[in-house]
This record gives sequence, structure tokens and C-alpha cells, in this order.
Amino acid sequence: MATLITDDFQVFIKPVGANCNLKCSYCYYLGKGYISDKGTTLIISDETLEKCIKQHFEASSGHTVLFTWHGGEPLLAGINFYEKVLLLQKKHLPKGKNFLNGIQTNGTLITKEWCEFFAANKFAVGISIDGPEVFHNAMRHTSDKAGSFEKTLNGCLLLREYGVNPEILCVVNSYNVKYPLIVYDFFKMLGVDYITFLPLIEKNNKSASVPALEFGLFLSAVFDEWLKSDIGSVKIQIFEEALRTAFNQEHSLCIFRERCGSVPVIEHNGDFYSCDHFVEKNRPLGNINEHSLVHFLKHPIQKAFGDIKLNTLPQYCIECEVRNMCNGECPKNRFIKSPDGEPGLNYLCEGYKYFFNHCKPFINSVSEVWKTDNK
Repeated sequence: MATLITDDFQVFIKPVGANCNLKCSYCYYLGKGYISDKGTTLIISDETLEKCIKQHFEASSGHTVLFTWHGGEPLLAGINFYEKVLLLQKKHLPKGKNFLNGIQTNGTLITKEWCEFFAANKFAVGISIDGPEVFHNAMRHTSDKAGSFEKTLNGCLLLREYGVNPEILCVVNSYNVKYPLIVYDFFKMLGVDYITFLPLIEKNNKSASVPALEFGLFLSAVFDEWLKSDIGSVKIQIFEEALRTAFNQEHSLCIFRERCGSVPVIEHNGDFYSCDHFVEKNRPLGNINEHSLVHFLKHPIQKAFGDIKLNTLPQYCIECEVRNMCNGECPKNRFIKSPDGEPGLNYLCEGYKYFFNHCKPFINSVSEVWKTDNK
């Protein structure tokens, strides 16, 4: 699901680590988790789970506390696990607060039982789909290369039958980027109302990575169609983020904030990592069984991790006309040089610059209306 920060932070909790029933060719997390020698699913212990939930409440300043269950494939933990989660959340819920649960899944394991559970307990569900079958199966498959589209689509449709409208996460790669309106129309046909487009960037696999400018063209084509037909009915994450600048609002999506470090990870063994994309074996900041979540969120190393994003921003970005929409995007993608040779430019710079300038006239008009109405 979308990496939206609803509090001062958002934690990706990995109840089964990197364990997954798929082996998508672009998955960045498969090699980062802990899988037993026998191949059985490792699940966070009851003790660590309870500490995680209790500490999450203690660290949260907002009225509504969001728990985000991530993977790997978090449905491998089973319904009984999430029933236990709900009991612990109710046990430790502070007076005057409430909570929500969000889960990101590949959708292939969804059954009627899961749908009933999600609907009854108001889970927000994100499903990863890369568009129509030919695009989805190109990279989202099992270990024996069998496509996952049919099961994923069935899971998505089943959720809708039970009144759960999933958010769609679509990885845009070198293949589907060429067909923006086919991809977008497919999602509209499914009746979804929230879409996130996630660019695929692999430093060592340029053939799969989305070309920077093509990503900007993809977003612009979808934006034009959205503006013409779907504004107000379909929410697209990056469009929502661009629009926040019209109201002088801070970005809710971590990659577009000036500083990062607000979306850490808790692995199934309690290890705390600064970010989902910077999980390195044997290099956690610590473990929540030894120190509290607050301790890690306020740790100088965590703060320094977040500050690096701003402090290493190239001058080319600082002077950019759409800096407030982008802020250099995710540090993991800042590995090329600016036109004047300064290191640390984002791989997607050309595409983001094209798209944000493309939508800027609309953003500016919204801003002017808002300023007039609020005089």
C-alpha cells in the first residue's frame, strides 16, 4: 500500500520477513529477510509482536495510529495471526485513540475468509498489479516462472465483492511504460479508486528499469486522461502529492519530503532498520526487544540518515523550478551526475522534471483559486 505518513512516522512491520510465495524478477526484498533452512515460514514471536504493538502506540502522537503489515507476503502469517494482532491492539490501545491496519499483498492468497476478515475489521488492503495480464506476468511470477495474474485478479475482484476496495500498486518498468492509457484504463475497468505508480529502477539491470523520460511521459499521459475524465473519482498518489504544493502542505509521501527516515522497518525478529530500501544483513540500528521504538526513531543515527537526503542535494536540484514537488526523490535512486558533473542526481530526474512541469499549470491554477478563497 501507499507509503503515506499519517503520524510523525510510519513503520513497515514484516511479520514473516522476506518470505513470499512469489519470486518476482524485480523484487528488492527477497534476499534481505530470514528464511529457515527447511523453507518454513518464520513468524514474529508473540513477545516481539506485543512489544511492537505496544511501542507503536507509545511512539504515536496522532489520534489514529496506523499499523502497516508488509513483506515479503504478509498473508503467509495467516488469519489467526492477525486476529491475535487485533486482540493485542485492543489490549494496549491508549484512551482517546483508535487504530487502523493496512496490509500490502500480492493478492494471490486472498480467499473468502480473508475478505470477510478484512471487511469486518476495516483493513486497508493494497494489491500489487502491473496492469493487464501480459504486463503483469512479465515480471510477477512464481519460482517456476508461472504467471500470477489470474490469482491476483481473482483476489482483487473477490475483495470488491466483500466491499473492500483495494489500493493498486503498479510497478512501471521498461515494458508497461510504453502503454500508459492501456494500463490506466485496465485499472479503471477494475473499479479501483486509488492507484500508485512505482518506478522500477535497478542499477544493474537497465533493460528492466523504466527509462527516466519515458516515466515522465507515462505519468503525463495518465495525468491528462485523469484531468479530463477522472478528477474527483480516482486518486493517483503522485498527482495527490503534486497537488499538496498548491496548498503549501508537507508531502505525505516519504520520497518527496525534504528529509527521509520516517518510514523505518521492523523485521520479524524485532530488528529495526532505517528504511525498507536500506535493509542490510547484520546492520540493523538495534532491536525493539532491547530498546523502544521511540529510542530508535529519535536516535542520532536515524536523524542523520534522514538529514543526508537534504544535505547531499545537488545544486542542480536546489535551483530546480519543481524542487518543492520532488526534493530529489528517494536517496536510493540518486546515483547519476547532474549536467555540470555533480554526483547525487536522481536517476529519474529527467522524467520527474518533465511530468511536474507538465502538471504545474494546473497546480498553479488550483493554488490561485485556493489563495483567493482564503483571503
